[in-house]
Formats: sequence, C-alpha cells, structure tokens
Amino acid sequence: MAADLSQIVKAYDVRGVVPDQWDETLAELFGAAFVRVTAADAIVTGHDMRPSSPGLSRAFARGAAACGADVTEIGLCSTDQLYYASGALNLPGAMFTASHNPAQYNGIKMCRAGAAPVGQDTGLAEIRELAERWLESGAPEPAATPGTITRRDTLEDYAAYLRSLVDLTAIRPLKVVVDAGNGMGGHTVPTVFAGLPLTLVPMYFELDGTFPNHEANPLDPANIVDLQKRVREEGADLGIAFDGDADRCFVVDENGDPVSPSAITALVAARELAKNGGAGTIIHNLITSWSVPEVVRENGGTPARTRVGHSFIKAEMARTGAIFGGEHSAHYYFKDFWNADTGMLAALHVLAALGGQDGPLSALVSQYDRYAGSGEINSTVDDQASRIAAIRSAYEGRDDITLDDLDGLTVSAADWWFNVRPSNTEPLLRLNAEARDEATMAKVRDEALAIIRG
Repeated sequence: MAADLSQIVKAYDVRGVVPDQWDETLAELFGAAFVRVTAADAIVTGHDMRPSSPGLSRAFARGAAACGADVTEIGLCSTDQLYYASGALNLPGAMFTASHNPAQYNGIKMCRAGAAPVGQDTGLAEIRELAERWLESGAPEPAATPGTITRRDTLEDYAAYLRSLVDLTAIRPLKVVVDAGNGMGGHTVPTVFAGLPLTLVPMYFELDGTFPNHEANPLDPANIVDLQKRVREEGADLGIAFDGDADRCFVVDENGDPVSPSAITALVAARELAKNGGAGTIIHNLITSWSVPEVVRENGGTPARTRVGHSFIKAEMARTGAIFGGEHSAHYYFKDFWNADTGMLAALHVLAALGGQDGPLSALVSQYDRYAGSGEINSTVDDQASRIAAIRSAYEGRDDITLDDLDGLTVSAADWWFNVRPSNTEPLLRLNAEARDEATMAKVRDEALAIIRG
C-alpha cells in the first residue's frame, strides 16, 4: 500500500475504499497515531453496520492499546451515539463509518474529549504524518504497559439523554414512518422512541452495509421516494429519513412533501430559544434560507452566519457559546450535546413541536418556510476560479447588488440571493439560489447557471 495518504485523509475525516485504499493494517497505525496526537490515556470507539467496520474498529483499538491507551468499545452505534459517549465519558473518540458512501467505502470520524472535532487543523494532519512514517519504517514501539480493551453498551444511556433534552410528555399520539436506509437509524430509533406515544412504521431497519434498497443519503430526492409513498399510504403524520450513520435526518410532511432543512433549522431554533429564556446565539451557514435569521430575531435570538461545513459550525458554536446551529445539509448542532451534530435530537424536536399542537406538519412548518429555493445545483466546470470571476464581473458595480466572499461568492439583492461555491474534491461549482417568489428564483437561478456553464 502506498505511503501517501492524501487520497483518503480528507479535511475532516478519513474516507476511502477498503481494502484498495486502506485496510486493518493502516487502521491499527491510525489508532496508534490518534493516541500519540491526542496524548490520550483512554479513548472510546464505535462502528456502523458496514461489513468492514468491525475489523477496522478492532484494529484501531489494538493500535491505540499498544500505545498504552485503554479502549472502550461501544460497538454498533450511530455517529451521534459515539459523540454522546465521547461527551458523557469525556474521552477522545473514533467512529468507523463512511456515512452515505457506497458499501466498499469506510472511514473514521475522530474527536477529542467532549466530542470536539479533529480536522486538518486540529490534529488530523499530524495523525496522517505519523501513519505515513510508520508505514515506511514499521509500527511504533509498544508501550511498556499496554492498554486494555473493554466493551460497554451506551445505547440506553444515549436514548435517555436525548429524551431528557426535549419535553415529550404532553404530545398527542402520532403516526411516524421512519426510513433508516439499512443504516444505523434501524439500531437507534427503536430504543430512542420507546415509550413515546408514537405508532412507528419502520422502513429498511435491517442493518445492511450494502444498502440493498437505496443509497442512505436522504438529501438526494431519489432516496426519499419510498418514504414519501409510504407516508401517503399509511396516512401518517410525518416521515423521517436518516443517512447511513444516522447523524443527519430529513423530514417529509403528512402529504409526503419534503420539509426544507432550513425550515427545520428555524423550527428547532425557535424551540431552543424558548427553552433558553428567549435569548441566545443561533449559528446558520450561508446557504440556509433567509427564514432562519428572521425567525431567530423574531424569537429574541442573535443569528450568526458561517461557512458551510461542520468544522466551521462547531468552531463558531464554541467561540460564541451558541445554543444551536443548523445547516441546509440536515446537520443540526446542539450546545446541550457538546456542540456536536445529532439528527436524532432534531427529530425529537420535530415530534415535540408537531405533537404539542393539533395542526398538520405542513401548516406548522409553513411559518418557517417563507421563500422559494433552488436547492443545490452542481455544475462540472474546467476552471472554477474563472467561472466565479465571470459571475463577479457580471454583477459587481451595480447599486442594488452586494457581493460577499465568505465562502465562494454570494450575490445578494433586496428580493433574492445566490451563492456559488467550489467543491474541494471535484471540478464542480455548487449553486444555491433563493428569492421571495418562485418566478424570481427561477430567473436568478437560470442567469447564474448560464454564466457558470457558459
């Protein structure tokens, strides 16, 4: 195996094809490097349902224990369950998952104690360097006293903790369809929802890392078609879809219509502000709807805008002391959950909000979904920088337009905005547009696409 790990060590995690790009030998070195970089004397590990996950996770544990760290293995879990264990046990953690990627992929999401993220600037680069060095020179010398490896079940504790953060005692009975996509939601949902006045209709709860029914990425409309159909057939109050490692959730209403993650962000923000006495900072990334900062201000909060990406959200959460943060990718972050993202907690908030009143979900979320959005549109381009420069040239200098370079280029007017961001890993530009009405949004979207693809 080549010693250059640049193809699998990404900005925020490790991810690649097994065994072509990485294997258990490398996982063991990553475990040793993780202990060295974090200076941890104890860590916690967990893994998803992919065929390669148990072996990779155990190899990582062996490497960590050889360097003197005691390892607590929590076994099968969702990513946010691993974050729970890292926070509750105050230990650095490693989660083995490739989220929604195809079955042949696997990866590692690492965090420091208290679920603080490990990325390129916070230890991941050093972990990669050590693993590369040891691939060439051989594994490091084992510690004089190796660490222990023990098992611990945290599922019940995780579920109880989540339920302690949302008051569900007075909700009316609800019928909810949940599509786990053969991912870890099938493992966590039954325990988290146990005892609630819910009629649960499970879809694809069988743990299967080959994803036989559909890709476990609910942001792709093709992957929620089954859920939408089932909600309508069952006459359910709502549907919830989780991604492969169940850290993101996507919601559809009683008609089977998708609910924008921006509307969910606004709804949960309003609830978290109410819980916090009507004050607090709410983080949102720059492609969430205008609805989010509007709702935050209306409920007494202070909106804070940040770049796209969980490392930026978590950094701003910590810097500002924010009580909640949301992204249009359906990641939701909570101060009460160590600033980490948990789709399950967002789902409980939706259930509490819906069950706490008599109307349907479509009516409830309409107050949080005020504008027409394009969704994210990807375009393959030869030169990202020149296409963004062309957009800048087309719009700058106009009195009614403002330009913003926080993340890519955002072009804003009184009644619309759009953002164009380059992909970090592919020759793509990502366009998101929004306006006060559908016709204006379509016009703005098409004008921007004409320049991008021109």
